[in-house]
Amino acid sequence: MKNYDFNALFQSLNFINPELMGSIFRGSILLIIGYIILHVISFLVGKFSKKNLSKQSAMIIQKGFHYTGMFLLLILVLQQFGVKLSALLGAAGIVGIALGFASQTSVSNIISGIFLIGEKPFEVGDLIMVGDKKGVVLSIDLPSIKIRTFDNLFIRIPNENLIKAEVTNITKFPIRRMDIKLGVAYKEDIRRVLEILKDIADKNPHVLNEPEPFIMFDGFGDSALEITYGIWFVREDWIKTKKEIMFDIKERFDAENIEIPFPHRTIYAGSATGPFPVKNLPLSEKRSLEEREK
Repeated sequence: MKNYDFNALFQSLNFINPELMGSIFRGSILLIIGYIILHVISFLVGKFSKKNLSKQSAMIIQKGFHYTGMFLLLILVLQQFGVKLSALLGAAGIVGIALGFASQTSVSNIISGIFLIGEKPFEVGDLIMVGDKKGVVLSIDLPSIKIRTFDNLFIRIPNENLIKAEVTNITKFPIRRMDIKLGVAYKEDIRRVLEILKDIADKNPHVLNEPEPFIMFDGFGDSALEITYGIWFVREDWIKTKKEIMFDIKERFDAENIEIPFPHRTIYAGSATGPFPVKNLPLSEKRSLEEREK
């Protein structure tokens, strides 16, 4: 067995500053215990805020408390490690200036996020549409918002894009109106059709009586009498209302023998049938045909 010089090992340990070791130990304990306490308090603050405030306000308060607490905890730990805060703040200022020039887009997103939070065009849980993207708002942060689409995709949208784009809040108000475009054959009694549509709306449990349904005869289409059928419903019942009302219209129209027209096209192949006979045409038209043939 190889012999080790344990005396030399113990002498090398004397180079370790006991005061430095104590500072590192105290700072580590403070970091661990402080993080646990901060996590618990942040959870309680968020739980209390959700009971008394909206989801968006509760999320902002919880995150603000957490980030502020982490910043203060970091300062206390650095003090335990013997780091001079004046020098640290000076270095942070220089680094901040450099990062500011390098991250102008991020700063723009943060400023845009502040405007969004203040304006409140939507909140957490709202269904919004930005361009061709539609989804439920999961979180509203300073740099971006996160939404979940109906097919369960996660989308992050920078706040700068939201400020410049047109945002539609689909669930902003408690009730909505669904407009359905219909067409019936010209032979139908339009007044009777409107009465049937009113009766369909009255019998559907998801359609509201107040505001009353908006049913209007729009005009004369190429192959149908055009109707706008607008029904009001509670926003949470959108899927049920859409599904049931379409079935109700089709089944009721079939029961009442109301025709829903569709385009008809007749194709004429001249080479197979030959020219049209001109014997029954007026004399003036016969002469014009003969002249064109010459």
